[in-house]
Amino acid sequence: CVMKWRKDAKEGTIVAGGNGQGRNLNQLHYPEGLFVDDLGQIYVADCWNHRVMHWCEGKEEGEIVVGGNGEGNQLNHPSGLYFDDERNLYVADRDNHRIQKFEIVL
Repeated sequence: CVMKWRKDAKEGTIVAGGNGQGRNLNQLHYPEGLFVDDLGQIYVADCWNHRVMHWCEGKEEGEIVVGGNGEGNQLNHPSGLYFDDERNLYVADRDNHRIQKFEIVL
């Protein structure tokens, strides 16, 4: 799961996942990369589900931004991500040995 911690807090808040390991929209399987945009929306490189997930604050489930079709040509163990100023998403596609660029339309 992905947790949010406030400075000096004794407890964190789950903001993505937290429902065990799996491939459902409320689960993650080895999240390895994280990006939080200016609006506080969370993007997670869900490595072993071969997808990038988007989580809005307060939502029980995330949505698939890219991937999610199993190991293969689209994404194979994504491990990191980054957005540029034009909302292009860059994904470190670990086992395909490349960086991929996606235009994200919101």
